[in-house]
Amino acid sequence: MSLTVRKNGGTPSLLSDFFGAASLFDRDLFDMSIFPSRLGINVPTANITETSKEFRLELAAPGLERKDFDVKVENNTLTISAEKEEEKRERQGEYSRHEYSFNSFSRSFALPEGIKEGAIDAKYENGILKVSIPKAKETPAKPVHKITVS
Repeated sequence: MSLTVRKNGGTPSLLSDFFGAASLFDRDLFDMSIFPSRLGINVPTANITETSKEFRLELAAPGLERKDFDVKVENNTLTISAEKEEEKRERQGEYSRHEYSFNSFSRSFALPEGIKEGAIDAKYENGILKVSIPKAKETPAKPVHKITVS
């Protein structure tokens, strides 16, 4: 089993984060996003876990509802996107306030061969979108092979 976690600390600059050595090798497994949290665009981080039967993807996206998400697979690419619009109006006497906000994100993940595209399942609960990507064949865990350092 392997777990890949994106660490999104601080607010690095676009160039240092893109060209820095850590950013080239610290990408999520299968993640095709290049600019995950840049220029005020907030993109949820993803955790990916692999078991012998499936891949599990968890996306932290609090404040959304099930209807806000669009999850689809096309050409071996899993795309998860969400849009949320909010409009608030307040009137008190001669005072009027109208606020409008629109938030959205999109993440794409290249899927490996040997998965069941038609059996992918997504659930949203407690601010986390959980996507189950079943494998076509169960892959048994390989035993650990110890290598002696000389």
